This record gives sequence, structure tokens and C-alpha cells, in this order.
Amino acid sequence: MSRPVSDAHATAWRTRQVPVPAQVVDGVWAVPVPLHGSALRSITVFLIETRDGPVLVDAGYDHPSCWASFQRSMAAIGQRVDAIAAVLITHNHPDHVGFADRVRAASGARVVMGHADDFTTMHRRRGTFLEQLRAALDLTGAPPDVVATMYTDAVAVTAHPENLRLDTALTGETELRFGEVTLRALPAPGHTYGHTVYLDSRGLVFTGDTMMAEGPTQLAIVSRPGDDPAADLFRTLARLRDLGAAVACPAHQFPYRDVAARAEALAAFHHDEVETVRGLVRDGVTAWDLARRMTWKKPWDELGRGTRRFALVHTLALLRHATAGR
Repeated sequence: MSRPVSDAHATAWRTRQVPVPAQVVDGVWAVPVPLHGSALRSITVFLIETRDGPVLVDAGYDHPSCWASFQRSMAAIGQRVDAIAAVLITHNHPDHVGFADRVRAASGARVVMGHADDFTTMHRRRGTFLEQLRAALDLTGAPPDVVATMYTDAVAVTAHPENLRLDTALTGETELRFGEVTLRALPAPGHTYGHTVYLDSRGLVFTGDTMMAEGPTQLAIVSRPGDDPAADLFRTLARLRDLGAAVACPAHQFPYRDVAARAEALAAFHHDEVETVRGLVRDGVTAWDLARRMTWKKPWDELGRGTRRFALVHTLALLRHATAGR
């Protein structure tokens, strides 16, 4: 199990509470933002103090309650929203891009994200999130009525604006300087195709949804020939293992130490998943067949409807990797 930087932060997450803002190290704050109505409960927006002004990593939902909570937390830790210099987004899911535009309107902050997750680029290459999800569900081999129900459920809970305009779309590894602070933006696909992590020169790595303190990583949606997010994730985890970072700051759960060990353990978990799928593959087998035979936190029939959808799409990605080259 990963060693938390703050026992109080870890305890709050494990007891399903939203932690209070707290310093991770001198000059870096964890600012949890409640995600009302979401099973995730909260997202942690990290604030890095620089001479150019605060730099954020990620931004919660674009919802009045999230924005209000963030503003209260900023005031509580003595920071000004109108002084924010940049918003560095790890990936384009709605709980991460959310109020980036509100911050930019308040402060003139630069909004930065990986090129492949830029919505304009994604729409051109892959379509909208819901178009990708529908394509993936069709590829799973699930019965038509199951696909229709899962898609309808997804529309109800995941439909969101995909119109955020970037000031900088990152292509490859990029050095970002803000006053005395240097951050390295590193491509880290696996959870999405344009996921980015940010390495602080003081030894912190902001991992977004790539590597939580506990539990697996949800693999990106497989919707096109050649997609293999599991292979992407294994390469990303190997890079995270070798970064030499002392502390990982994920967007959910809590900051933790032993970054290399966590990367190795997570890679081993997902390799075991792939091997389980390989052992079950037979001619004509589908992700739908496999998902109901895989081991989840609960038996398949006891999983919630949304959890079954995530599990099914995740299984499709595992199957794609397990059968690559066949």
C-alpha cells in the first residue's frame, strides 16, 4: 500500500469524506473540490506557488458548487483566484477541464493540455466522447439491448461541453517555467490518449488519473483500429517508475510516497488482468463474454449499472492488448 504524505488526507478519503485544503510540501497545496452527485466524491486541484502567480493542476466540474467551493478554499489558504498564472490540465474529462475557463476569465491564466486531448483534435480524430463510447460498446459484443441501456445511462451522466479552447496544446515532452519553478510536461497515455503528467523539479509528479494511491487505472476507450491503451499505460508506468519522483499527487484519493514501487505494483496488477484475459480467450469470444467472468470488487450481477459499463469498456481494452498481433 502506498504511504500517504498526510494521514489525515488519506483517512478522509477512506472514510468517504472530502479533505480540507493542505500543504503537500512547502509551496504546493492540495485543494480538494467536492464533486456533488459523483461517485468520485471529490477531485484534488493542486496549486503550485510561483513568482508569476499560482499555477493549478486540473480544474473540477464546471458547476457553480465546484467553483464556489474552490473560491472558498483559495481564500482560506491565502491565495487569489485573479492571480492564477496557468491551469495545467492532465486530461480532458469533465472533472478536470471543468472551471478552467472561469479561471481564465478571472485572471487571464494560460490553459494548457496535451494535444491529443484537445477537444478540436479529439473530435477530428476520434469524435466526441459519447461517439467514442458508443463505438466501444458496439465493439464489446454485448447484446443490443444492453448496449442501448448502457449508452442511454452514459448520456444522462457524462454528457458535457467539449469546447474548451487551449492556449497551449502540448506536443511531446515540454518544459514549462513559471518564475522560479520549472515543470516538465510528459505525455502519459493510457487513461486517455493525450493524458499528461507534470513533474516538478522538487520531486513531485502530478499524475492526474494515471496512477492513484490505491486501485486500478481505468483504461482509455477503444474505438478505432490500432487503439491499445493497455500498451500505452504500461509504457507510461515504466516512465513514472524511472522518473525518480519522491511524491505522487493524483487527482483523486491522496498524495503518496514510494512512487516507483506504486508504478511497479500497478503495472503488475494490469499485466495480471491481461494474462487472465489471455487465459479465457477462445475463437469468437467477446469483451461481453469476458467481463462477466472477470474478477471485480463485486460479482458482475451485483455491480452498479455505471460500474458495469466501466468494467465492460475496460475489458475491451484488455482484450485488444491480449490479442494484439494475432
